[in-house]
Amino acid sequence: MNNLLLYGITIILLFLSFIKDKKKTKKALKKSWKAFENILPQFLGIIMLVGILLAIMNPEIILSLIGEKSGWYGIIISATVGAITLIPGFVAFPTAAMLLEKGAGYMQIGAFVSALMMVGIVTMPVEIKFFGRKLTILRNALAFVFSFLVAFVIGKVVGGI
Repeated sequence: MNNLLLYGITIILLFLSFIKDKKKTKKALKKSWKAFENILPQFLGIIMLVGILLAIMNPEIILSLIGEKSGWYGIIISATVGAITLIPGFVAFPTAAMLLEKGAGYMQIGAFVSALMMVGIVTMPVEIKFFGRKLTILRNALAFVFSFLVAFVIGKVVGGI
């Protein structure tokens, strides 16, 4: 029901924008379509990859690696995978939801998502060019440590610790 409400509001606002300025609205729609086209291959690729991984990895494997009972071992695995993986935020959260449905623990997913969003192992070469080696390593190390803090806080909140 919430989705239908949001879609309805969006359509109404788009219609009002079109009434106010047809030219700007058409330009905005064209820009948004281009952005969608640019994001779509990444999005589909990652959704397919996650789908294949979830099909291959049954819930027992997920539970043993990153389930609630995996403890800090699972948190370390999740944070490491998150730090290495390059996934946009709009894909990360549905991926986290799928993993939770398959039995992953909240602390482990918290570490995964926070490391995914804050640590950039793959993007380090570009970051080093702009900020220098020392600052890049420091920022990424602090972000990685912070992902464990996030997991700890989530554990306290949901009772995982």
